Amino acid sequence: MADGTQSSLNGLLKWGIENSAATRDDPNAPTENGSRDPTRGLDSKMLAELLGGPSDADRMREAMSAIVAPVDQIDLDNKMIAWDNFEQLIENLDNANNMEPLGLWAPLVQQLENSEPEMRRMAAWCCSTAVQNNIKSQEKMLAVGGIPKLAGLATGDENAAVKKKAISALSSAVRNFQPALDELEKCLSDSVWKRKGLEAGDMESVDELIGKLREGVSAGR
Repeated sequence: MADGTQSSLNGLLKWGIENSAATRDDPNAPTENGSRDPTRGLDSKMLAELLGGPSDADRMREAMSAIVAPVDQIDLDNKMIAWDNFEQLIENLDNANNMEPLGLWAPLVQQLENSEPEMRRMAAWCCSTAVQNNIKSQEKMLAVGGIPKLAGLATGDENAAVKKKAISALSSAVRNFQPALDELEKCLSDSVWKRKGLEAGDMESVDELIGKLREGVSAGR
């Protein structure tokens, strides 16, 4: 059983005990302001499981389905809502790590090549969120070819907002993860970055590289 599932089941069991009839009738049971809140101790995931609502995994799949749907079925405004929902969900480390078993990494990275700038920007933003301080997501994004696509956006996209989000994603993707940094250096021409062989654990050097990419945005290159 997955750790997240076991944790949710344990939480539900604890809630059930605390809110059982015997506990409610116990005058010595702890209360807050003289009354017991039946939802106390339940987070959104446990409430969804208890009430049969959609799980975070369901919501992530639904959001991605809306994102990749043809624009004549889901318009851009509603796709932006789906992007916002997806990005908020993967701020949670467990949800970010769940992207791989749910098969969401490949469609996310594919959106980096969308013809609509706002779609590319949001895809880069979600990549950045997923890989931040998360080695499992860093590994997966590298495996599905995210680094070359982000490097292409960071150095060649015509939209400055897209460039900024791509650079932010690269900054999170390469820190303390040498394979991603090596891949990024391969993708950068000498006109962008000449000094090769950086160490992923050397934050000053990584900052210098990312700063160089950001200079390109400021200079309109």
